[in-house]
Amino acid sequence: MEQHTLYPPAEPYDHGLLDVGDGSEIYWETCGNPDGRPALFVHGGPGGGVLPDFRRFFDPEAYRIVLFDQRNCGRSRPGAADPGVSLKTNTTWHLVADMERLREHLDVDRWLVFGGSWGSTLSLAYAETHPERVSALVLRGIWLIRPADLTWTFTGGGAARLFPEEWAAFRDFLPEPERDDPFAAYGRRLFDPDPAVHVPAARAWAGWELSANTLLPVPPPAVDDRFLLTYGRLLHHYISHGGFLEADQLLRDVDRVRHIPAVIVNGRYDMKTPPDAAWDLHRAWPEAAFHIVEGAGHGGSEPGTLSLLVGATDRFRS
Repeated sequence: MEQHTLYPPAEPYDHGLLDVGDGSEIYWETCGNPDGRPALFVHGGPGGGVLPDFRRFFDPEAYRIVLFDQRNCGRSRPGAADPGVSLKTNTTWHLVADMERLREHLDVDRWLVFGGSWGSTLSLAYAETHPERVSALVLRGIWLIRPADLTWTFTGGGAARLFPEEWAAFRDFLPEPERDDPFAAYGRRLFDPDPAVHVPAARAWAGWELSANTLLPVPPPAVDDRFLLTYGRLLHHYISHGGFLEADQLLRDVDRVRHIPAVIVNGRYDMKTPPDAAWDLHRAWPEAAFHIVEGAGHGGSEPGTLSLLVGATDRFRS
């Protein structure tokens, strides 16, 4: 099988801030070929943001590549780490509306939508809401935000059994009386207005969240406390609201997108979004190409996963 690698670095030829209402502006950028096939990269998190390497999943000669920072994170304004910011107008459906407003702003008729992890969740939600605006889907690390996902990540019976040292550090950051419900305890700290409370909590939260990103350990990314707090607050916000989705909504509504060409990719040893969700999506959507990557975890940059993702965008570029 042909092995694909990232395309060379590409710099944006245009960027800006788009007013999406509710006092929010989202950062966007475009790179590649202004006359190429439109493609939208949907970052993960919630609470992540645009990174330069995300542009490199697409052939810059073939694609007009669009990236954006979701509400309240990255270079979008205001940020979730800003004092007094409310997340009441940050839901899956606000983000879906933002994506549609961005499409209209950039005068795009239809675009390929590419998302991994939380990006796969949001990409599916967008496609099921606006199927007529999606030309193809590339989805990696499927996250359906079901109750079992919370159990897997934030109790001692799931991923903690495979990462006991990292789980112990996460759990033992909390006073012993609060360790029975670490998710709730971290929520109280992440949203506490006092930096002496929320900054250490954000660091501990991220330590656990990032510990299981790849099959083999890699050095943690160099990020500042503002990013960690943004990431922690938004991730907790979305999980605590079930992703603002009805039970199994994304699977229930998959018939709306089954006509859209799609590729589903998941690492066999993905400790953040285990492959059972990707399998359930595949069973509901047998027309989509389905790949379980042996020797891979959650990260989109792991060689086998990366090769399939770039291969998918190459397949869809014409």
